[in-house]
Amino acid sequence: METVSVTEARASFADLLEASARRPILIERRGEPAAVLISAAEFERLQEALDELDDVAAFDAAMAEEGENLPWEQAKIDLGWV
Repeated sequence: METVSVTEARASFADLLEASARRPILIERRGEPAAVLISAAEFERLQEALDELDDVAAFDAAMAEEGENLPWEQAKIDLGWV
């Protein structure tokens, strides 16, 4: 991952935007990580992956719940699908 300072990022922002289509750019302020510049496509891919992980976690939590199970046919009726 390429690393640039905030000063360098200001001076070459257009070039960094173009480069972010190929790789993430780490922007540092006073030698510490401050931000990462990524393409919109990469951001969307990461968002979708996070959403998928949330769905998996919700499913796992639901499966771990104890209590009476509801038959699928009854669930469809309750939801008005039948």
